[in-house]
Amino acid sequence: MIKPHVASVAALSMLATLSFFAAGPEALAQPPRGPLMMVTSDAFPDGGVVPEKYAARGDNVQPGFNFTDIPANAVSLAIIFHDIDVAIGGTSDVLHWLAWNIPTADGSIPEGSLPEGSVQGNNIRQQPGYMGPGAPVGERYHHYVFEFYALSENLDLPAGATREDLLAAMADKVVGKAAYVGRYRGSQ
Repeated sequence: MIKPHVASVAALSMLATLSFFAAGPEALAQPPRGPLMMVTSDAFPDGGVVPEKYAARGDNVQPGFNFTDIPANAVSLAIIFHDIDVAIGGTSDVLHWLAWNIPTADGSIPEGSLPEGSVQGNNIRQQPGYMGPGAPVGERYHHYVFEFYALSENLDLPAGATREDLLAAMADKVVGKAAYVGRYRGSQ
């Protein structure tokens, strides 16, 4: 006798297979994706602990980043940097930094500054600019995510715009994405 959950999995698998073949040859004619955009930093390893130099309680220095495989049709980058471990009034989290219109020509963002032409939005303090990690003292690390978006064109957004403004302006312009994660907890 076939168990109900096994039958369900088998039915879903069969449905997925039939859907694939029903799509026809045009579904197979999709061009293969190129390499995914990658990001690295000399400040700390991806998934590593953020040094005090880059924290709000430390020197609050914006880390530098290097990119490879930025899509050829990207003209600029946007950044959303946030602490995903804190919920503010529901599903919102703590926004630490927004920036856009970052030129892709150099393939990097220097430590402590943004390239000319870049624009910064307001963080949770309603101030434009980088705000380093600031998790409280304790055993638990907070996870800080730098989301990088490759955009097909520059955005017509004023300095001080919000995350919602940025997300709306990026609609239909994102041609690549990468993320970089740092962990941080306050020290005594």
